[in-house]
Amino acid sequence: MKDSVILFDGSWAGLLSTVFDVFDYRLNAVDIGVVGIYQTALFTTAHEVQTTAKKAERVQRALLSKLNKQAYLDLYYVYLIEKPIAYKLVVRTICYYLKAQSDHSRNFTNDSILEIRHQARSVWRERHRMKAFVRFKLLKGGLYLALIEPDFNVLPLIVKHFRERYADQVWLIYDVKREYGIYYDLTNTSEVKFAKDEQPSGKSIALQVDDDERKYDELWRRYFKAVNIVERKNTKLHIQHVPRRYWKYLNEKL
Repeated sequence: MKDSVILFDGSWAGLLSTVFDVFDYRLNAVDIGVVGIYQTALFTTAHEVQTTAKKAERVQRALLSKLNKQAYLDLYYVYLIEKPIAYKLVVRTICYYLKAQSDHSRNFTNDSILEIRHQARSVWRERHRMKAFVRFKLLKGGLYLALIEPDFNVLPLIVKHFRERYADQVWLIYDVKREYGIYYDLTNTSEVKFAKDEQPSGKSIALQVDDDERKYDELWRRYFKAVNIVERKNTKLHIQHVPRRYWKYLNEKL
């Protein structure tokens, strides 16, 4: 097998196409990164993957024929970590699964499978927290806007939850770290992006917040303060459940 740094387009279909190329070209993935982001070392020859639906679907079908649904989702969750080490782990584990004669997803004596499960749980926890910590603000035009900044790219994992919970509202959840969002128009959801000089922020949103929304924010902060029992304050436990990185987007913490 040929040692190679592999570059792909960053999509899930692209990572599945990467697996296809690993088998097709007999590559040994020394490292895996995203085109335009990953910095290759001087004189390093990289294999650039051409993402195609045909290659991705072929790998996906092969995987689903061998794995249970949760094992497949674990792979996708780890991909959402968006780091070369995570991409390499996913590709290595998929290759192991495809070479096996049966479903080996519970073979936790295999270091890669054990690590996949561990990392997938970290992403699952981030997804669970996002469901609880997303805070919408009503803007003057009638749009409910929420900014998030999760450690992992969990926005695709929470869209269904908010579409079902807020089906009667027009909303946009925007990931400021990855500079894209999901917009819901009462019927469909779609991905949106803003130009660099138009990126939404806490300050820019504050200028557009509906007047009634400001009153609700103040009432919520008063309520939060009123129910807080100072004598029973446990900052360490509180931070475990509500990490500081979420505070700047929580109404009650502003």
